[in-house]
Amino acid sequence: MKNKPLLYCTVLFVILVCSLSTTSPAQSLTATDTTMIFTPSDPNLIHTQNYKPSVRAWGLDLLMSNNGFGLGTFYRYEMSDDISLMMNFAVSDVKDETEFERYDFYGNSFVPGKKNRLLMIPLTVSVQYRLFRDDIVDNFRPYVNAGLGPTMVYVFPYAHPTDYYGTDGSYLYTDPGKIDFFTGLKYGKMRYTLGGFIGAGAYFGMEKGALTGLSVKYYYAQFPDGIEVMYGGFVKNFGGLFITLTFGSLF
Repeated sequence: MKNKPLLYCTVLFVILVCSLSTTSPAQSLTATDTTMIFTPSDPNLIHTQNYKPSVRAWGLDLLMSNNGFGLGTFYRYEMSDDISLMMNFAVSDVKDETEFERYDFYGNSFVPGKKNRLLMIPLTVSVQYRLFRDDIVDNFRPYVNAGLGPTMVYVFPYAHPTDYYGTDGSYLYTDPGKIDFFTGLKYGKMRYTLGGFIGAGAYFGMEKGALTGLSVKYYYAQFPDGIEVMYGGFVKNFGGLFITLTFGSLF
C-alpha cells in the first residue's frame, strides 16, 4: 500500500494524456469570430475626399507708427509650406519730426510753419518665409519677410498763412490759413521713388477660414532732392517703423 500515491499519479497522468489526444489542435486554437461588418444601404454614404489646404489669402492691414495710422490691403499666395509670395498696398500719413500741434482761441488745431501734407503710398511685392514649421504648433506661425516696389508720396498744401498789419504798418498777427484736408487734396501732386521693407511677424489661429496676424516692419524710401513739409525744411528719408495688424480670409 506504500505505492498507492504512485499509482494514483500514474492513473491521473494516463487520463490527462487520453483527454488531450481526443482534442483536435485546430479546434483548440480556433477562436470564435465576433467581427460585425456594416454595409450601408446607400453606397454613396461613405466616400473618400482629398483634403485641399487653402493657399490663397487676402485682407486688410491696419498700420500704426509715430506718424499716425494707415490702412492697406494684401494678397498672399502660398508657394510651398514655408514660402509665400505677397503683394501689399497701403496709404499712411507722413509727418516731419519738428511738427508741433497748437490750438487757437477757438479750439482749432494747427501746426505752425507747416507747408504741406504728405501721404505715403507704397506698392510692394514681398517674399514671406515661415519659421520653425516643424517645431511650433500651427496656431502660432512666425515668419520673416522682405519686399520691394514703387513708393509714391502725394504732396498737397496744408496752409496758406497770411500776415496782418495795422494802419501804421506794425505787425498784428498771422492767420495760419489752414486748408481743409479734403480741399487740399485737389491741389496735390505725386512724387515717385523706389522703396522697400524688412520685417517679422506671426499669424495666429488655425489655417482655416480667417487669418489674423501681427507684424513689425521697417519701411525705407529715399527722395534725394527732398520734399518740403515745413517751410524751408526738406525731408529726404521717408518710412520708419510700422506695427501692422492683419485681418484676412483664406480661400
